[in-house]
Amino acid sequence: MDKTALAQVRIILVRPIGPLNIGSVARVMKNMGLSQLVLVEPKCEPLEEQARIMAVHAVDILEAAQLVATLPEALKGCTRAIAATARDRRLSLHLEKPRTTLPWLLEQGPSALIFGPEDRGLSNDELKYAQRFIRIPSSDAYPALNLAQAVAICCYELYQAIGEEVVTPQPSPHTDTATLEILEEYYQQLESVLLKIGYIYPHTAASRMAKFRLLFNRSQPSTADVAMQRGILSQIEWAISTGSPAVLDTLLPPQDQS
Repeated sequence: MDKTALAQVRIILVRPIGPLNIGSVARVMKNMGLSQLVLVEPKCEPLEEQARIMAVHAVDILEAAQLVATLPEALKGCTRAIAATARDRRLSLHLEKPRTTLPWLLEQGPSALIFGPEDRGLSNDELKYAQRFIRIPSSDAYPALNLAQAVAICCYELYQAIGEEVVTPQPSPHTDTATLEILEEYYQQLESVLLKIGYIYPHTAASRMAKFRLLFNRSQPSTADVAMQRGILSQIEWAISTGSPAVLDTLLPPQDQS
């Protein structure tokens, strides 16, 4: 696989706390041929002296880093995203190993690898934006990894995947995978419709939509697939607006919301 595939991978740090970590991440990215660093609401100044010292000859990556306010903004244009997490946080996530999973990001770009803040990792709400999830195997005696260390391991695995045929993925069958922002628009419409027809209620919406997101993110629908689904939702919205009982009675059976 061509090493230029690495240029399509974004390393996204969500609310990083320490400039030392940010500088170290920039350095290891340059070591392993990655160049796109995105910082979501950083809690420190990414270009302060400590960050520059740790970056050494990768200050250019720090200077080119994109600063954004939200994770969806950081993922704009991406078709694939993997989140790194130490546990499944009650979402029943399928946690995979970096070595066998990260090459998936190189099949089709732009793509993203997401890391949470040093003190707590990614929240459930942040994990819902990813399609796959990795956990770095480590000793039970002290399983928690430093942020920069975790990024370093993953960048190394991505770099190794470029040159090793044994883990090089096959070309993806999807030629027009929907971007994550297109999916996000679909999820917003889906939640609105499901609330209107009573399939979900405000107090259950977040947990149920998280399950829908995991389902659809895993399937990697194409842009046309999403357009078809949104067409169905629009038709349901039209049926609701007409107020026709005969139409509404056929939409969904009553659901147990207990």
